[in-house]
Amino acid sequence: MKVTVVGYWHAFPQKGEAASGYLVEHNNYRVLIDCGSGVVSQLQHYCNLDELDAVVISHYHNDHIGDIGALHYFRLLQPYISNKGVKPFGIYGHQEDAEGFKKLSFKDVVNANAYTPNDQLELGPFIFSFYKTTHPAACYAMKIEAGGSTLFYTADTGYMPELAEAAKGSQLMIAECSLYKGQDGAPAGHMNSVEAGGLARLAEVPALLLTHLPHFGDHSRLVKEAQAECPGISVETAKSGWTITL
Repeated sequence: MKVTVVGYWHAFPQKGEAASGYLVEHNNYRVLIDCGSGVVSQLQHYCNLDELDAVVISHYHNDHIGDIGALHYFRLLQPYISNKGVKPFGIYGHQEDAEGFKKLSFKDVVNANAYTPNDQLELGPFIFSFYKTTHPAACYAMKIEAGGSTLFYTADTGYMPELAEAAKGSQLMIAECSLYKGQDGAPAGHMNSVEAGGLARLAEVPALLLTHLPHFGDHSRLVKEAQAECPGISVETAKSGWTITL
């Protein structure tokens, strides 16, 4: 399974970059996880838009779905700009926010599909499992398996030891890290560096990628603070184009 960071910023993208978006690939099947502001533009550095097979959305805050409309318009115009046949295309999300779920579909070119949190979702070679997080909007973390490899994505969440149990057996945890040590993100449903590192330690994962990063401070400090909580685990901050094959 190949994992690529398309966007990683909290709330809005910095110049020339994107908010939350992650591309997973296996056996020539490509799934985009979240589609925040700037993601459609940045995604084209890593694959053609017509090569994308599906999108899975954690929740409906704009920094995770802000570019859905751009993807809709691409699908609408695709028959006019490409000689390739247009394959059916689905975006997957939960139905706990009915208005948010409606935003996923568009005319007859994009279908909104509901994932059921208690059931696994199979997309090509990928198997998704979902875990509800602590966040003001209904939001789901994801465990993604393909080809014997496993990725765990916390999405937006306050600190939850239960997520560590769900993440066990994963080769990589992509964990939100909106704040620095000593800052309390719990009321807004976000984690700081210490909490992200602690979650990785409990999950016993070999690698932690910090994402959903703040627009202030020195991000190298996030790594040091998280690393202190999980000695022996590789810790990095997300960057545009960061990639790994699990």
